[in-house]
Amino acid sequence: MKKSELIKVIAKKAEISNKDAEKALNATIETIIEAVANNDKIQLTGFGTFEQRQRNARTGVDPRTGNTIEIAASKVPAFKAGKGFKDIVNK
Repeated sequence: MKKSELIKVIAKKAEISNKDAEKALNATIETIIEAVANNDKIQLTGFGTFEQRQRNARTGVDPRTGNTIEIAASKVPAFKAGKGFKDIVNK
């Protein structure tokens, strides 16, 4: 499902205009991104948790040359599905 399709579904289920649904979705996404970037955790009970995780530095292999390279430590966004979400998917 693409973003435009999601907006239409949200508008229909919430009985609001597509424009209002798009504003709400964009505000939600922006809020989640800002929170995770600031190392805050967002927990939506029954849906899941958005958080920032630390990746340690590690040694990798350059596939073109076969040489070993050092991969720097980094921060990555992560999502862990909640129990309710997992249960619905597994039915």
